[in-house]
Amino acid sequence: MNKIALIGSGGAGKSTLAKRLGEKLNIEVYHLDALFWKQNWEPTSKEVQRKVQSELVKKDKWIIDGNYNGTLDIRLNAVDTIIFVDISRLICSYRVFKRMVQYHGKSRPEMAEGVNERIDFDFLKWVWDYPKTKRPAVLKKIKHLPKEKKVIILRSPREVKDFLDKVINE
Repeated sequence: MNKIALIGSGGAGKSTLAKRLGEKLNIEVYHLDALFWKQNWEPTSKEVQRKVQSELVKKDKWIIDGNYNGTLDIRLNAVDTIIFVDISRLICSYRVFKRMVQYHGKSRPEMAEGVNERIDFDFLKWVWDYPKTKRPAVLKKIKHLPKEKKVIILRSPREVKDFLDKVINE
């Protein structure tokens, strides 16, 4: 595992998993949210997103955490390992709400400075709808990847923990 894409719903635990994997494997982690949200939640253009990711995937090793389905192909074409954190909407929604409260008015560790957490009901709705609106397209893209790419689907917090334990003990 040298080029790893972590994808999944908001609140699935991608950033935490990315951080722990990066520490264990000694691979730099790139959080797309930190790269693509400017102060006060100002989005970065798709053109910039494509350019940044096209440069990142040229590196020898990386872990890229984030969805950004419009640019997912850039990462999927370059990876050797895809980790899809496919956690239930109830857990994801709870985690997102919890972090909105915990970090309200502050930047989360994996976000850029000045991108302060806020209560965002549109994002909570996006997380709740993810299994129906985003997940099918992600699974379809994963299914059509070349067989040499390793796909890991983690469906519960227990599976995430077991996976990390396995990587740590290798």
